Amino acid sequence: MVFSSLIFLYLFLPICLILYFLAKKIRVKNVILLVLSLLFYAWGEPVWVILLIFSGFVDYFNGRIIEANRGTKYAKMALVSSIVINLGLLGVFKYSAFFIQSINGLFSAHLPYAEFALPIGISFYTFQTLSYTIDVYRGNTKAQMKFSNFLLYVSLFPQLIAGPIVRYTDVAEQIDNRTTTLAGFKSGAIRFLTGLAKKVLIANYAGSVCEQLLSSNLPELTTAGAWFGIFMFAVQIYFDFSGYSDMAIGLGKIFGFQYPENFNYPYICTSITDFWRRWHISLSTFFRDYVYIPLGGNRRHLVFNLLVVWSLTGLWHGASWNFILWGLYYFVFLFFEKVVLKGRMEQMPWYVKRPYSLLVVLIGWAFFYFTDLGQLGTFFQSFFFASPNGLIDTTSQTLIINNSLFAVIAVIACLPLSKYAKKLVNYMGQKSNAGMAVQFSLNFVYMVGVLFFCTASLVGQSYNPFLYFRF
Repeated sequence: MVFSSLIFLYLFLPICLILYFLAKKIRVKNVILLVLSLLFYAWGEPVWVILLIFSGFVDYFNGRIIEANRGTKYAKMALVSSIVINLGLLGVFKYSAFFIQSINGLFSAHLPYAEFALPIGISFYTFQTLSYTIDVYRGNTKAQMKFSNFLLYVSLFPQLIAGPIVRYTDVAEQIDNRTTTLAGFKSGAIRFLTGLAKKVLIANYAGSVCEQLLSSNLPELTTAGAWFGIFMFAVQIYFDFSGYSDMAIGLGKIFGFQYPENFNYPYICTSITDFWRRWHISLSTFFRDYVYIPLGGNRRHLVFNLLVVWSLTGLWHGASWNFILWGLYYFVFLFFEKVVLKGRMEQMPWYVKRPYSLLVVLIGWAFFYFTDLGQLGTFFQSFFFASPNGLIDTTSQTLIINNSLFAVIAVIACLPLSKYAKKLVNYMGQKSNAGMAVQFSLNFVYMVGVLFFCTASLVGQSYNPFLYFRF
């Protein structure tokens, strides 16, 4: 089940809200959320809910051992057990076939392997449970004593299958002590519908245009088609993933949870370092806190630490060589900025920094899009003005002209203009009763309008992928 589906919007979510708000005690609310979260996960892949519960039990059990044996070898053994089991499960289900296929290809071997259907969200919930046991071991939080509460943290449906990566320390106090208010519900509903609009009205449309250029028409791709196609993919992946994060954060607010922000207008970045402070923030900070800093951070072995982190970042995104190349690609530019330039990026004018950053990111999305390296080479041939098909043809020209207005709207939507519009509406509501009425009217019209157009789009739309489900 996905958020951008009619069955979720008009069946699962209403039932969930009714049951949740009918319950008076927080304990009952938690049970309702737990049962519905497991049902949500089991909707598409019922067998893998067992893996989710097992993973949760492993870390709950090890967390209890660490809490009871702080400072002893048993605590360290429990931490190692948690890391080995979690990464072992992730390795078996996500990476085993890839590694064995690579060995077979390199050494002409014939090692047998099994290809598993990837459990949805395994990369996200594995990192969440890992962060829990590590934080308990470090003394950053106390172990959760109730398994049902810990399983609720792991399985809570708003952020279960595509993030953000929520650490236990973010929500530990909220599991048994949270409040739901009308203001929080309204704010959460607006945030959810904003994410839904990003996904349904922008990401899906951009993805369909991108597919026409980069998937259906790759042998005939022109230079203009390559540039416009990868631009559309950049639009798709940002509004797809940030839209999902907005929906998750909005749903969390409705139920009284405060989730960390995951995106901060990444396409206004002024360097690649700045881009990764703004893009998928929960993943970047996870690798920073649990890999980069423990390895030595900026203090020692900087280049090695960067290489490890960005190799893992690429591999986390998928069991394919293109994702590893994508991670190494960013390693090169971060090495350039941190080691070669050593902070001189900040002194450059914005009209140098922004085009450089956007071009690097745009080229990077090509590594991300094409899992077939042969297709990647064909794309780059067109992208770098060496296409045998020329600069532009009738097909790409028509697609670009017909979608130029959409492209302009998408670019504007990537800017933080909505943030200022929201501040203005809130300011109006604080000034007078009339202002409050205007604020209420604007919010009501916005929510009803977004829900109407998204519903209409979903009814007639067959193209509705969720890119980050494969992670």
